[in-house]
Amino acid sequence: MALYCVGDIQGCDDAFERLLSLIGFSPSRDTVYLLGDLVNRGPGSAAVLRRCMQLDGSVHALLGNHDLHLLATAHGVRPPSRRDTLQGILQAPDREAMLDWLRQQPLARQLEHGGETLLMVHAGVLPQWSADDVLALAGEVHALLRGPAIPHFLQQMYGNTPDLWDADLQGADRLRIIVNALTRLRFCSPGGRMDFDSTESAAHAPAGLVPWFDAPQRRTSGTLIAFGHWSTLGWFERPDVLGLDTGCVWGGALSAVRFGATLAEREHCKVPCAQQQQPGK
Repeated sequence: MALYCVGDIQGCDDAFERLLSLIGFSPSRDTVYLLGDLVNRGPGSAAVLRRCMQLDGSVHALLGNHDLHLLATAHGVRPPSRRDTLQGILQAPDREAMLDWLRQQPLARQLEHGGETLLMVHAGVLPQWSADDVLALAGEVHALLRGPAIPHFLQQMYGNTPDLWDADLQGADRLRIIVNALTRLRFCSPGGRMDFDSTESAAHAPAGLVPWFDAPQRRTSGTLIAFGHWSTLGWFERPDVLGLDTGCVWGGALSAVRFGATLAEREHCKVPCAQQQQPGK
């Protein structure tokens, strides 16, 4: 029985299929966690969702910013962007089944393995949050995504403010900052004020900013966090953080990590990917 985490697939179902073949994935034996951005930009978003639905129970996902964008587009909240590749889902006869499966997925997951804790998010975690905070706050958003208020929530989800956490935040401001941290965060100030303009690698942090995982006094520093979202960061590994977005859709690779008896025992598995999009806006 093996445990895996997989980085951003972004609609590259061919690469996903090849990765599962490479690791010898067995639905009856193995468990795979997908770190968000299952869809968009690649050519096979519908195929990715159908594969996940077929393997439900052995493949578990969480939501990234592109997955939320799909839900917002499907509900008429956001128009499709020029670079979207979501029509295969939006025009499919099983559209509603795919969208319903997607909205059941959370924004964070946690598991125990080998006596240690693994926290999984798509993008990042604010320094003021503990692991328990992350799960509770993600749960607030998840409840709305699964319920009848989803259209109203999606209408209020977009925006870059507030950019600094305050536990007293309420309503749309509270939900928006939770979504932005968990699905969009790369850099922040040492005090946790989020930046949404910079997409550089961690080695080229803009003045006054640090990668979210280097924020001083980060309360989750004792818990291993696996995340995706940051293709310019690439494969990033240290004892407390594990970055798995290796730019599949940009012509990089689709990466997975196989954990051994403990979370410290790790093997990097990857398959090369054909370039589906050119970087840049």
